[in-house]
Amino acid sequence: MADFCGTPGKGYPTDCELTEALRSRAMVRTIRIARSEAWKGALMRAKQVQLLLLDVDGVLTDGTLIYSSDGTEAKCFHTQDGLGLRLLQDSGVAVGIITARTSPMVERRAHELRIAYLYQGHEDKLSAYESILKQTGLRPPQTAYMGDDLMDLPLLNRVGLAAAPANAVTEIRQRAHYTCECSGGRGAVRELCDLILEAKGNLERMRAQFDR
Repeated sequence: MADFCGTPGKGYPTDCELTEALRSRAMVRTIRIARSEAWKGALMRAKQVQLLLLDVDGVLTDGTLIYSSDGTEAKCFHTQDGLGLRLLQDSGVAVGIITARTSPMVERRAHELRIAYLYQGHEDKLSAYESILKQTGLRPPQTAYMGDDLMDLPLLNRVGLAAAPANAVTEIRQRAHYTCECSGGRGAVRELCDLILEAKGNLERMRAQFDR
């Protein structure tokens, strides 16, 4: 009987192998990721977001502060968070940082990620937020913020989408519209970026550029 799948063992894939590979790839693309009820419940708020604001320690990092013997400070940032923020910005959503601490490493990271708004040394985070609203002309429902501790409460009470990493203190998780499954510095920011992208119908389009 003729081998309609080609001739195996020649160092190249048979017709059937190529067909199966394409079929498998197509199936992977169409498989829908299971989403939690919390995720689904936050989509309407996330759809309106035009600006994502973030705390640093406990959100962009895991909250650990590392000091060397000469007094310099080190922070660890997650590369997946970085890509998520780039994709979010490429989709048209602006990104900003508001933090009570001041660190040259945060300034460097913000520069690397082309973050539009950087406010360091602002314990009164609400004043920084109001300044950004005046600059952009955005309304609170068009903004999102992720924080992890009590100093973030005033801002979380104002934005349209209040988010918390899994490691946030109880008061923050109770106040948030969406609490991530991931912790700060461990993918929480990426998770929130994906939520906003999906809510706007842009997630698959942004992912597709890497699946060629």
